[in-house]
Amino acid sequence: MNQHIQRDPQPRGRLGAATRIAAIMTGAAMLFAACGTNDPSGTRAPGGGASGSPAGSAPDASGAGASGGASPAGDLSGELTVWGMGNEGTLMGSLAEAFMEENPGVTVSITPIAWDQAVTRLQTAIAGGQTPDVSQMGTDMMGQFAETGALEPVPADIDPAQFFESAWNTGIVNDTAYSVPWYVETRLLYYRSDLAEAAGITEPPGTWDELMAMAVAMKEQGGADWGLSLGTKNWQEYLPFLWSNGGDVLDESGQFALNSPQAVEALTYYDSYFEEGLSPNEVPEGFDITPAFVSGTHPMFFSGPWHLGLIEEAGGAEIEGNWAIAPMPQKESATSFVGGSNLVVFNESDNKDAAWAFVNFLSQPETQVMWYEEATVLPAVQAGWDDPALADDENLAVFGAQLEDTRAQPAVSTWNELGEALNASLERLTTGDQDPQAVADEMQAAAEGIGTGQ
Repeated sequence: MNQHIQRDPQPRGRLGAATRIAAIMTGAAMLFAACGTNDPSGTRAPGGGASGSPAGSAPDASGAGASGGASPAGDLSGELTVWGMGNEGTLMGSLAEAFMEENPGVTVSITPIAWDQAVTRLQTAIAGGQTPDVSQMGTDMMGQFAETGALEPVPADIDPAQFFESAWNTGIVNDTAYSVPWYVETRLLYYRSDLAEAAGITEPPGTWDELMAMAVAMKEQGGADWGLSLGTKNWQEYLPFLWSNGGDVLDESGQFALNSPQAVEALTYYDSYFEEGLSPNEVPEGFDITPAFVSGTHPMFFSGPWHLGLIEEAGGAEIEGNWAIAPMPQKESATSFVGGSNLVVFNESDNKDAAWAFVNFLSQPETQVMWYEEATVLPAVQAGWDDPALADDENLAVFGAQLEDTRAQPAVSTWNELGEALNASLERLTTGDQDPQAVADEMQAAAEGIGTGQ
């Protein structure tokens, strides 16, 4: 993937993709499910979870469980309770109606749950044996809830190959798949193309060195206050640099590798933006990158698809044609972060056939496109991207291409605590005069003390 796309604000369908994003995602961007944030202050979406013992049938070669699939459409009956989180929970009624039209014997009840209450509500439901049949779950919640033993393994008749591989992997815990990806997101570089051109740069950065050179040029020749806005304490922005440099959180043996040579080099590079005064190391409470980007003070940042509409809404005609998006700059690879939400079925469900049939229904390409049109979240099923609603939007095509090279945090039950530890170390690095090797060793020690919960 080596293309860069200039922003095209032309509407498509009922509403332009960017307009739908602006209308629907403005509030959701701050509570985006298990996706973290582009906010340089490091605030992230709700996480946390519970620990316990793993359960489930042995996986087949694909990683899916060996339990049976759902009954054919039309043979299903009974009641089905579904929990949906945040904005998605308020919009799921249309999907439930469509499913019930195909399965008139089933009654689906949707319960919206706020993201900041999701972990507590799920923990309480599991402890009391009062779980829903199906629930939405953030990708960074999978490890902790799979470890409770409350989740049903994914039936073997759900094909992992239809999903983006990195998204499918977010639901695999101890070699068993416990969830099906529902929607996905990833991060790209947003940059002010007009300021770049004023600084003599006409192409987006393709490498780490080019990204650094562009940040310098944006500030010194482009007239911006800063070069690249990075989070002072945001592991979701740091990990792509670690992955792109050939490193990882865990090595192949499952041991922490946060102070590997690749990690130290990635930390050094990340911190160099703060050391060189290219990224602010003090961020006001409640800082919003969108108006800062539109005004030109912060000309580059990494974020997800929701910012397409937010920028268009904030900048209007004045910013049209003056900004663009580009893939992650490359070192050993050009790997970005993958987030989104998954769907799980609880093993206490009294109607597992209908539950898995509902998950299957939500995984059909046409349903995924319907959900994109409704909620403006990106399909986890690759075939959904062939629909003109997505395929004809050049900006979305860049996100789709980046999704082919993405990774997520490891699906371990302790990730919420591990993420907080990483953020604390990152903040000490980016706001103080810390040695990257010492910070890497600090991360490693903290991670080893916390463990994986497995």
